[in-house]
Amino acid sequence: MIDAADLADLGIHRISMPIPFLEAGGPVNAYAIEDRDGGLLLFDSGLGSPQSSAAMAEGLARIGRSPRDIHRIVVSHGHIDHYGGAAGLLEQAGHDVPVHAHPRDIPKMAEGFPRWMDQVGLYGAFFLRLGVPLDVMEEAWRQVREGFTKARRLPRVEPIDLAEPLRMRHATFEVMHMPGHTPGLLCLYDREHRLFVSDDHLLEHVSPNPLIELGPDGQEDWRPLVAYLESVMRLHALDVDAILPGHATPFGDHRAVIDRLLVFYDKRQQRIREELRKGPLTGWEVTRHLFPRAPASAMFLTVSETLANLEVLEERGEVARDADPDHLRFHLR
Repeated sequence: MIDAADLADLGIHRISMPIPFLEAGGPVNAYAIEDRDGGLLLFDSGLGSPQSSAAMAEGLARIGRSPRDIHRIVVSHGHIDHYGGAAGLLEQAGHDVPVHAHPRDIPKMAEGFPRWMDQVGLYGAFFLRLGVPLDVMEEAWRQVREGFTKARRLPRVEPIDLAEPLRMRHATFEVMHMPGHTPGLLCLYDREHRLFVSDDHLLEHVSPNPLIELGPDGQEDWRPLVAYLESVMRLHALDVDAILPGHATPFGDHRAVIDRLLVFYDKRQQRIREELRKGPLTGWEVTRHLFPRAPASAMFLTVSETLANLEVLEERGEVARDADPDHLRFHLR
């Protein structure tokens, strides 16, 4: 298993930063990678909270660097614990720093696009159709809305060129689009040294939340777990000695981790089949069977997880939905 000294020899430095999200599986990581021009490419930037920013400054100082050494930033995906620190780093850099991400996730992090909190009405209507009680939605929103104030939007984010490798000082990374956790999640693969910077695509002890994302019409924009299962099998086929994740510490044996994850999803889908054998159920009714003790504050995560697994069963032709004007109900075919 590769250690910090081995990574440093390749010009890769993991900077770990605290976040207040226990479900993420540990502190969030950014990777400062030595560029050929003497500067740094920063893959992710942390949350941008005072604690996260202090940890970023300490991590850069530990390798004899500062924000002025950052020459470009690549954001893995548009969640606040991964892009939230970038705005402050851009200000501290003292020079123009290009920021790149996948086009599908740019609207989550760049100025000029609707914020999630501006779309609460669309999501509320969708969750009502799934059968989520109004009081549960109100409690969930009360618990999580502060999180949407923690990250500053970025003035400009450019689409990354997936066909152009990132040629760094000691390593060359292929930029790989791995949709699932979000539509535009990016990973990095150093084929020569068999390193895979997985971000939230693969974590050792936590399954990546397949989150609901709605289009501007309030309808489901895509099927995250269907996309994830395809993406993760592409990772399964790669030769990798070390996974550098978005949370917690690096790990090996990626195929065993993926195989355990697939068994986990198979068991969850079997539980859904067992419940649907009793008759049609709304998305919320299935959620309560799967997560009977989950607090209301976890509603978005638990409903997203449930719907994503239902969509996999739909994709396989095992489950269908009855769409009446008021509720979405699911039944076995």
